[in-house]
This record gives sequence, C-alpha cells and structure tokens, in this order.
Amino acid sequence: MEKNITFSPLRLAILGLVAMHPQSGYDLRKVFETTPMGNFSSSPGAIYPALKSLEKKGWIRGKPENTGSLRPRLVYSITKEGDAVLRAELEKKVTHQDLIWHFDLVMLRFAFIDRLGHEQAIRFLEEFQNESEAYVRHLEEIRIQMLEHMSPCGRLALEHGIQAYRGNARWAKKSIGELSKLE
Repeated sequence: MEKNITFSPLRLAILGLVAMHPQSGYDLRKVFETTPMGNFSSSPGAIYPALKSLEKKGWIRGKPENTGSLRPRLVYSITKEGDAVLRAELEKKVTHQDLIWHFDLVMLRFAFIDRLGHEQAIRFLEEFQNESEAYVRHLEEIRIQMLEHMSPCGRLALEHGIQAYRGNARWAKKSIGELSKLE
C-alpha cells in the first residue's frame, strides 16, 4: 500500500460512499446533487475520471450490471486494498494543519468513521476538540499581540475565526457525549 496518500475531497467522498454500498457513477452523481456533498462536484467530468483513477489504483472495482438492457451500468465496489486505504485515512490523527488547511477532508473522514466503530469516532472527536481549542488559544494570542495594529475589519475577521473554532470545539464535545451514550 502507498504511504502518505493524499486524497482530494472528491476521491475520498467517492471511496467512502462506495465503501458504504456499491454504487454506479450515476448513483454517486445523485448523492452529490441531492446532499451537502454536492460541493465536492456532481459533474460527470469530475466523477467519472475520479472513479477511473480509483479503479486504476485497485481501490474500487467496477462490475457491469443490466448488460442486456438499454441502460447497462457499471457498479463500483470497494476492494480489500481500497478498504485498507480508507481505514488508514480514517485512522489518521487530526492535526492542527488539517483543521486549518483541509477542514473539508477532516469532516469527510468523520462522516465515514462509523465503519471503524464508536471508540475510533470518539478518539477522532477528542483530537478534533483538542486541536480546535489549541487553535483558539493561538488566535487569541494573535489578537492580543496585534490588536492595536489591526483594522476594524481585520479584527472582526480574526474574531470570526476565534468564534468558528470555539464552535467546532463545542460541537466535538457535544458529539462525544452523544456517541458515548451509544456504547
């Protein structure tokens, strides 16, 4: 298996969705068109090349269905190697850099982490909460250091970041509580 795999949000979304149950490219387009996952792209010009790329890597496998009909389709399933790659991605530690630069991937990882169980989901949320709280402290230090040099809009933009990461930490704490009750 490749080390240090970098996923695009679309490829991770596709791999996670196919891992949930086999789907065709059309099925995936419908998910992207009708759910919040639509921001990853419902365009056939993005989805089908991503499917081919994942299949070329051996992470998914397409199987023809309805071959005798006017509407044959290729339904993709995750392979053992694809499952191992997905699990490795989901098990990654939540880092400060991930929260700042790859938030969409962090939330996608969480959306699919059920396949690893509640214990892993809680670990993920604890890391998410800790990193969010640490970043709030960092932003608050910047606010103190820069306050007299900041424009009003710059200060308000920084305040937005502080409030957003506080909200992330609160959400994680609440989610930990909810998942802990399910164990």
